Amino acid sequence: MTTIVNKLYDNYGEAVSAINALESAGISHNDISIVANGVSSKNDPTHKDAGAKGAGGGAAAGAVAGGGAGLLAGLGMLAIPGVGPVVAAGWLIATAAGAAVGASAGAATGGIVGRLTEYQVSKKDAELYAEAIRRGSALVSVKADDKEIGKVETILERFKSVDPSLRRSRYEEDNWTSFDPNAPAYTAAQIEAERTHYR
Repeated sequence: MTTIVNKLYDNYGEAVSAINALESAGISHNDISIVANGVSSKNDPTHKDAGAKGAGGGAAAGAVAGGGAGLLAGLGMLAIPGVGPVVAAGWLIATAAGAAVGASAGAATGGIVGRLTEYQVSKKDAELYAEAIRRGSALVSVKADDKEIGKVETILERFKSVDPSLRRSRYEEDNWTSFDPNAPAYTAAQIEAERTHYR
């Protein structure tokens, strides 16, 4: 049985380090995804997405291209309503990117939340992850079979991650109830202001 192990990171560099550690431990890049806020990640010194210059259809297709050098070689940008530009690669974003290229970018939002719920992630948690990405975080999602869950969780825990329960409580203090695909994307200044709450 395949289980999805999700971890949120406020720091893009922590998410990148987690992915590198997973791949070094033998986890296939085909089983790993990253979806990170594009506004916050582009200012991170560990951001290596020099090839993604825009957030249009062509860049979306690049998000799922993958690469022989590992997951991060396939990073691309995609615009998601309610989130804004994201830096993404891997299985989780594949459906959303395909929808954005083939239909409308609006379909991409349901793709992330919907794709997570396909793997028994509750809609409530999936919406929290989407909101966290909107507010500047990065989500690393790993498809793991039963024998690898412990290994994956141990690796992801080595890096400074977000406690989803505490983050949900923080959002709810601001009257947040669920992810809104019609909400405006956060600016760099709003993301920085948001992060001051967690330091």
